[in-house]
Amino acid sequence: MAKKVLQMANKAGKIDLQKMQKLVNKKTGLNVAHDLREDTPTVVKDWIPTGSRWLDSIICRGKRAGIPIGKITEIAGLSGAGKSFMATQIAANAQKMGLFVVYFDAESAIDPTFLETAGCNLSNLLYVQAVSVEKVLETIEELMDSYEDQRFLFIWDSIAATSSEKDLEGDYNPQSSMAVKPRIFAKAFPKLTIPLADQQCTLLLVNQLKTNLTTNVAEAMTTPFIAPGGKAIEYFSSLRIWLTKRKARASFVTDDSGLRVGSEVKCKLQKSRFGTEGRECTFKILWSGSAAIQDEESWLEALRASGTNRLTIGGAWYTLTGTSGKLFKFQKKEWLEKLKDGEFKQAVFDIMDEEIVKKFVDEGKNFAVDKD
Repeated sequence: MAKKVLQMANKAGKIDLQKMQKLVNKKTGLNVAHDLREDTPTVVKDWIPTGSRWLDSIICRGKRAGIPIGKITEIAGLSGAGKSFMATQIAANAQKMGLFVVYFDAESAIDPTFLETAGCNLSNLLYVQAVSVEKVLETIEELMDSYEDQRFLFIWDSIAATSSEKDLEGDYNPQSSMAVKPRIFAKAFPKLTIPLADQQCTLLLVNQLKTNLTTNVAEAMTTPFIAPGGKAIEYFSSLRIWLTKRKARASFVTDDSGLRVGSEVKCKLQKSRFGTEGRECTFKILWSGSAAIQDEESWLEALRASGTNRLTIGGAWYTLTGTSGKLFKFQKKEWLEKLKDGEFKQAVFDIMDEEIVKKFVDEGKNFAVDKD
């Protein structure tokens, strides 16, 4: 091979990159060699909206993004924090972009009505019962090998609830299968990373946050929760989104009869390879009726959290100064009605982009929401 490379050198001593690229790809049988002047396989070319404009605005430095296509992403949270709700919102948005959704369900918690309410098209979605970790990983590989021209969104809900084959074959003694799944993930994720990027497929891992049972008091205070599955998830995920429910009663969403139908969720970027690790946002999720993220309601909180001087508060009145200089006055209770005004809505978008996306790049500014 070295002899062939030397033969590619021209009289000026330069290497023909195209010929070298073809040689390496032929040798490996994969599309692994690239001319970075024309194609950069590590750069995310497209993003799937999460359903929250605020969250999309803090994921990638310098742009409004979402879930990166061609990468592994983890969404982890406590019970009832809205992990599956967000996953279905992402699935619906992915379908609009031409991705085929494969939903692996280990908890038998997803039904057709729930998916359709979230906006999913069942004709472009394959539901698969997650029998074991090994079977899920084998299925992902098989589908990508069989449909090389198709972009997939694989949703695995949840990896914590999926048993390994050793778990299924053994008894109920937890010691008999200790650390089996982390070892499987440590072998599987390196194997999947390049094919996912090459075929522009996305693996969305839904995980459960567990209480950190440590005897180290300082660690328990700084890291109250951990995500199971081992270090491979941490290393190979390009984005890790952790969801926690707010405990304050004021954060509850209730219907006309006073029954709780939703909750406010705090979202933190536990890991981001896009320069935004540690950023936070909040939004409310409805899990009854029209299950969805209440996106528009969170925009006012996003503007307040950004510290922009374009939004001022005087008593019960808010004054928003658009980027054009036009003033908009309203009360908090009028927020959703005010957003029906297209000019006002565009002014909100412009300020969010200016304060949350652009200023973070210019000033290295990080916005965090108040903790309970």
